[in-house]
Amino acid sequence: MARHLITSAIPYINGVKHLGNLVGSQLPADLYARYLRARGHEVLFLCATDEHGTPAELAAAKAGKPVAEYCAEMWQVQSDLAEGFRLSFDHFGRSSSPQNHKLTQHFAKVLDKAGLIREVTEQQMYSVADGRFLPDRYIEGTCPNCGFESARGDQCDNCTKQLDPVDLIDPHSTISGSTDLEMRETKHLYLRQSAMKDQIEEWIDTRVGWPVLTTSIAKKWLTDGDGLQDRGITRDLDWGVPVQRGDEPWPGMEGKVFYVWFDAPIEYIACAQEWVDAGKGDDWARWWRTDKGAEDVRYTQFMGKDNVPFHTLSFPVTILGSGEPWKLVDYIKSFNYLNYDGGQFSTSRGRGVFMDQALEILPADYWRWWLLSNVPESSDSEFTWELFQTGVNKDLADVLGNFVSRVTKFCRSKFAEAVPAGGTPGEAEARLIADLSAKVAEYERHMEAIEIRKASSALRAAWVLGNEYLQEAAPWATIKEDPDKAAMQIRLALNLIRLYAILSAPFIPDAAAAMRAALNTDDAWPDDVASALQALPAGHAFAVPDNLFAKITDDQREDWQARFAGKRD
Repeated sequence: MARHLITSAIPYINGVKHLGNLVGSQLPADLYARYLRARGHEVLFLCATDEHGTPAELAAAKAGKPVAEYCAEMWQVQSDLAEGFRLSFDHFGRSSSPQNHKLTQHFAKVLDKAGLIREVTEQQMYSVADGRFLPDRYIEGTCPNCGFESARGDQCDNCTKQLDPVDLIDPHSTISGSTDLEMRETKHLYLRQSAMKDQIEEWIDTRVGWPVLTTSIAKKWLTDGDGLQDRGITRDLDWGVPVQRGDEPWPGMEGKVFYVWFDAPIEYIACAQEWVDAGKGDDWARWWRTDKGAEDVRYTQFMGKDNVPFHTLSFPVTILGSGEPWKLVDYIKSFNYLNYDGGQFSTSRGRGVFMDQALEILPADYWRWWLLSNVPESSDSEFTWELFQTGVNKDLADVLGNFVSRVTKFCRSKFAEAVPAGGTPGEAEARLIADLSAKVAEYERHMEAIEIRKASSALRAAWVLGNEYLQEAAPWATIKEDPDKAAMQIRLALNLIRLYAILSAPFIPDAAAAMRAALNTDDAWPDDVASALQALPAGHAFAVPDNLFAKITDDQREDWQARFAGKRD
């Protein structure tokens, strides 16, 4: 079996994440990790909180807490919510960890030695009212490219164009709102990305089968204007990784920290070191160092499209520029945006449904299924309460939940809470096996290719086949004339529930676990459908599970629509 390294874009520490954040990186990464583990592959699935930079400082100031204390508290909140959504991280780390500090400073040292870092004396925005330089995300204004009125000083969240604060139209401080800004001289370090342009372009050309969204964004940044530009990697902030060359001071850089987008991707590697130091693993290097065994690893990253430039360009410049044998990403699965009810989800603006709120009103599986089956792969997608209600009720309650309930309750009432004996499968069963085999192969093919919406459609179609068989077989009528045949039909249907539990587990792990527990069975991935439908022999005891999925009522939907129509408290 192969070894798979999976990372999800690490979420900012500044508050609870919304459902758009969840479906844009962590949730599909978890789906893929769960599927690969189920198929017997060795998987290391890593994520962390992104704790440095202006979002952390601003959020801590708003909360009235020291930034270190705030980050520690919010790490726990995000960790608990990840567990609530059943995100199966092997380790959930922190970019503020000692491991990431040391590794970031190491990369800075080797990049400087390679001639890829230069010192620049430049003019930067200074807020007279705030009495400080304003790094990128302390400044907002109108994007000169698309006209978006809330563009930030490093990037426009609307069109993803990389910006400098001086590019913004009508800029203002996000701390005080002041427009009394002026340019003052300061000194910073720049990563010489331009020197790596040809090497980065050649490397991107070797990445096979990347999504069009990923490659188009990367190529655009390489070719637009003057191409790949040098990028500042230090900031005038108090909170972050201190600027050093390894363990040595960096003269002239006292009191500065590394830019969050320099140290945050390095946390992917540091997170594996944290995993080992936490006693969860024993060899991080075999996942990350190609001279230690990582050449056999397939590395897949998951992220929203706004993160693509940093992962296709800046982080590879760091890795390749170091000249050291680090593992580079093999495949980047990027996503468009999930919009909320005619607008955008927004953490900073408190718009939409947030992870804690979602779990307060419904179990994780409801959200996992709808979000993954509507994941914004080829284009932006839209969350509305009507679509959510319809998807949950039709797919989970009417198709899967109803099948499980009808089969187990019928068996209990007509036979016993054990798989019934008797009967011989016929043409209808042979057709079902053939149709299911084709659908399971389609499901596996799409999961291997990380085509999530297609995979969810194939899985739902497999559920539908069971319902169609049950309607055709009609064991409730057959039992009156041929009890043995009805027993065979129900025996097959009980085995079908087991198959559904195994196939569905990456999408809806809690419901799948409930099905397996009720059937008192294992979760081994089937070699083929025909054998899977004979796994539970006659006499095998089971229990009727509780209702797997309650339908969302119109009253509930209307209540939630009203509750989440405005800004988060």
